[in-house]
Amino acid sequence: MLHVFGVSGGYNDKPIIKDVSFKVEKGEIFGVIGPNGSGKTTLLKMLTGTVPMTKGEISLHEKPIESYSTKEKAKIIAVLPQDTTTSFSYTVEEVVRLGRYPYQKGLFHMTTKEDDQIVVESLKQTDVYQFKDKTLLSLSGGERQRVMLARALAQQPDLLLLDEPTNHLDISHQLQLLDTLKKWTEEKGLTVIAILHDLNIAALYCDRVMLLDSGEVSTIDRPYQALSEQRLIDIYNTSLRRNEHPTIPTPLITLLPNQMRPSSPFRELDIVCTNEWIKIESKTAFKTLASSVIGSGFGWKKTFVNRHVDKNYNCDDAQKEFISFLEQRGINHEETNGMMTAAILEDVCVEKVEDEDVSLLVIITAGLSNAVDVTAGATRRNHSIGTINTWVLLEGEFTDAAFVQALVVATEAKTRALHDENVLDVTTNTMATGTSTDSIVIASTQTKTSYPYAGSITTIGSAIGRTVYAATVKAIRKNIERRSTL
Repeated sequence: MLHVFGVSGGYNDKPIIKDVSFKVEKGEIFGVIGPNGSGKTTLLKMLTGTVPMTKGEISLHEKPIESYSTKEKAKIIAVLPQDTTTSFSYTVEEVVRLGRYPYQKGLFHMTTKEDDQIVVESLKQTDVYQFKDKTLLSLSGGERQRVMLARALAQQPDLLLLDEPTNHLDISHQLQLLDTLKKWTEEKGLTVIAILHDLNIAALYCDRVMLLDSGEVSTIDRPYQALSEQRLIDIYNTSLRRNEHPTIPTPLITLLPNQMRPSSPFRELDIVCTNEWIKIESKTAFKTLASSVIGSGFGWKKTFVNRHVDKNYNCDDAQKEFISFLEQRGINHEETNGMMTAAILEDVCVEKVEDEDVSLLVIITAGLSNAVDVTAGATRRNHSIGTINTWVLLEGEFTDAAFVQALVVATEAKTRALHDENVLDVTTNTMATGTSTDSIVIASTQTKTSYPYAGSITTIGSAIGRTVYAATVKAIRKNIERRSTL
């Protein structure tokens, strides 16, 4: 639909855009991203003709863009600029009606029923219909932005040019705006070129993105390929991390501020052990990967709770009941990792490693009444709560891969401890690999030493394995000794 070939240009003979080429297809959302001063707005103005080209060609529908008259171009291209200020006291409806001007004919430019219908539709789609009789000057910045978008949509363009369209909009209206544009591209074949500062918005909604750097094209590709971590670090000259979106296949970019953390995080921990719970509270949050009742998956947690429950505990919604338990004690469950066990908490085993290479704290409680061979788990009939709960708190910066590898290493160490202590599945009389309700958390300060990997061959992985094994063996022996006295 739009073809830009070898375009250069700028202001007062100063080149801002340098030999830029790209194509945009019908029905595509094409994002233009890059740091301040990279030429994004200048490029948009060159597409509209307000900034002249010094070199290159731009064609629209396979015709040179300069061959269109102003009115012809207005029927094809609509623009939502970054600055939407106006000094005229037009009502919202009057502003949106300006979008129908290219279609009006005759001396008096009379509107039609079709014009009226399109104006109303545009007002409703941008959620400004309720303001139609108010003046534009009486609205907030975000409301004005939506009115100007309604005017652009009223033009019914083939191509919509947007300069930071989410500027001034709250989260709800950002999503509403972009969802509407996405729907129009799919249902009406609208083509969108949007300058975006928010890289995550670009990743979520753009079919392709063009990354500009000092007026030149760094890359043009689908967001998943274009938004590589190192490329963004180099171009934006800032610390950031690329992760994966939790529900759709697109990258998620997070900024990394420079934060001061305690020199020894374990000296900052407040540890309480009663017959009701083991509770650890930290002044700073740990990044966690957990398989627990509260706070499972990845998260950031400041409180860790291992709660004792009766061996006959039975609840239809254990998570809801646990949240209530925490709230009654003034604990924010959203910042908490919570586990349950029927084991006697005074039998807890704690192992600590703190040297030049590793700073690590492992806390384990073990109940074996529900020990199970995972390869024969379907044959289990015993539903009593016997649980091995494992906390691994460490100082270091873990990648997602390292978190997963640490969890695997800790689980292997636990299984080896069960084997060496000859713990059996009482139903199958085969070697137990764990219990059916085990919980584990790997918690990292995300400071100091960087650990891209934490497998058993690495220094940190080996330390985790040895420490978890030692603590699990002690916890198993305590549990066996206690059960023998019952």
